Amino acid sequence: MGFNPIVFEAQPGVGGLWNHTNKTTKLQTPKQAYQFSDFPWPSSVKEDFPDHNQVMEYIESYAHHFDLLQYIKFNSRVIGIEYKGASDEDMASWDLWGGTGASFSPLGKWNITVLKDIHRKSTQVYQVEFAILCIGRFSEVPNIPEFPPNQGPEAFDGKVIHSMHYAYMDDADAAKFVKGKRVTVVGIQKSALDIANECAMVNGVENPCMVLYRNAHWSFPHYFPWGVPFALLYFNRFAELMTHKPDEGFMLSLLATLLSPLRWLQSKFVESYLRWKLQLKKYHMIPNHSFNKDFSAGTIAVTPENFFQRVEEGSIILKKSATFSFCKNGLMIDGNTAPLETDVAILATGYKGDEKLRNIFVSSKIQKNIFGASNTTVQLYRECIHPRIPQLAIIGYSESFSNLFTFEMRCKWLAHLLRGTFKLPQIKEMEVDALRWEKYMKDHSGQYYRRSSLQGYEMQPET
Repeated sequence: MGFNPIVFEAQPGVGGLWNHTNKTTKLQTPKQAYQFSDFPWPSSVKEDFPDHNQVMEYIESYAHHFDLLQYIKFNSRVIGIEYKGASDEDMASWDLWGGTGASFSPLGKWNITVLKDIHRKSTQVYQVEFAILCIGRFSEVPNIPEFPPNQGPEAFDGKVIHSMHYAYMDDADAAKFVKGKRVTVVGIQKSALDIANECAMVNGVENPCMVLYRNAHWSFPHYFPWGVPFALLYFNRFAELMTHKPDEGFMLSLLATLLSPLRWLQSKFVESYLRWKLQLKKYHMIPNHSFNKDFSAGTIAVTPENFFQRVEEGSIILKKSATFSFCKNGLMIDGNTAPLETDVAILATGYKGDEKLRNIFVSSKIQKNIFGASNTTVQLYRECIHPRIPQLAIIGYSESFSNLFTFEMRCKWLAHLLRGTFKLPQIKEMEVDALRWEKYMKDHSGQYYRRSSLQGYEMQPET
């Protein structure tokens, strides 16, 4: 569209998180649901769930095919962005986004401070007319649980790392790190399952891997419960009609209400298969909430190959505990008077994506705007635009089942906004709309609403 973008990338190459993954990590969604609309997977990739090396090759091929590397400055970490222009008081009085309603405004610009040389700490400041944050949520700022004094990792004689640091190891070093060790993995999401599975592959039943979790979540081995394609149940127009959405109107609201028993049956249908297939009752792994709740929140995971077989053989041990703490020889958990003896603890406890997003801004006022309270989501209009932050867009914070498709749709929408194809509503209208979607996330995702997942009303892309 005639723009001249600059991309600042902290890594030495494209691929983002796919540069640092666990050995056995694969796509959790079929490749048909994880591809750019104008760049299909090559015919040489036969698997429905490509591994991380194949995903990296696909992303690199995309970048080369469209000659994108010329726009990217690698090894360039952005350490702060600062809006230069109108005062906080003026910005608070605006009715239109940026004061004028236009994407590019004479009222201000963004200063982007980039760390060019990590060793010499040399920086360079770039001034731009519009900034787009594509920094993601699942990296760099690990979520480390808080502990009472003398009950955290400092009290433990073994080693404690976050799953992020485990993923940064190469495959040989990761295997060496856990080999012959008593390993406890804290968490039950995808990273925890993958790491536990890899530990079990290395150590077997001689040194079983303990998986310590607080709340069970629904996970599944494949996308065909009782032989029915998952997309037929959840990713089509009829399934979308069963879900209440903002601004749906009376008839669509009535229809969603009338179809709610069918949506309940849909959830029970999937749950019954997972209970049977994975023997969840035997392992005390039946969640206290519905499959639909996990699905809407994006907290479901595909179990690694042979995961529950390794639970059966004893190379993986599942242990539920509401709390845990560290002591000299291991971990103290609910109901145990003796410590769970451990050599290595790996915290697969997620990331602080909101903190990462907030801290990139220099202004405390903008930091407060982006995430001002603990009981709110990042309130973005169309999951892209913050009504109170001018000349800036955020891509990739809200997740879905088919991330590449939904990210691409937002990018195209944003490109037309930058081009001036359409104008944004007034700030108050955008804020009301963002609050409607926050309510949607709270209604459908429960306590996990801050993940900002939108996959509860998504249709399967055509290929």
